[in-house]
Amino acid sequence: MGSMELWDERDAGVLRLPSGRLVRGRGLRHPLAPGAPSPSYGVYLLGRQPPPVHWESRWLRWPDFRLPADRGTARAVLTEAWERAAGERVELACGGGRGRTGTALACLAVLDGVPAGEAVAYVRRHYDRHAVETPWQARYVRRFGAAAGSGTAAGSGAAGAEA
Repeated sequence: MGSMELWDERDAGVLRLPSGRLVRGRGLRHPLAPGAPSPSYGVYLLGRQPPPVHWESRWLRWPDFRLPADRGTARAVLTEAWERAAGERVELACGGGRGRTGTALACLAVLDGVPAGEAVAYVRRHYDRHAVETPWQARYVRRFGAAAGSGTAAGSGAAGAEA
């Protein structure tokens, strides 16, 4: 794990996955509270390139109320975020912090072993009851699980070509 301090699960937006990994979801329209810790790695789920940040980050092109523009890239980026969350402060964020962020968090829950059919409910229960805003975002999470096979990152094969 390294010496980096991880998220405090009592902080706003922090989701504890079943494995114990902590990841923070956030809406970029809501500024961070003064003194709130910065992530060491951020994944920004936006239709256009996000402003620069002072930590390592990835931009995943993902228009509001939609799905990722490139499903293969999305799977790789989300898998990396899940892996890094084992020892780093990982943040996932979109504009409002609910639809795209909730969908991405549900995908991380699937990678963490939550059955794909239960991942949206898990995120709504433990992160935000309004997370995952559209039926196609919920379907994306279920298909993300089907593509992963065993429900772990090790099973992330070449599926994901489904529309």
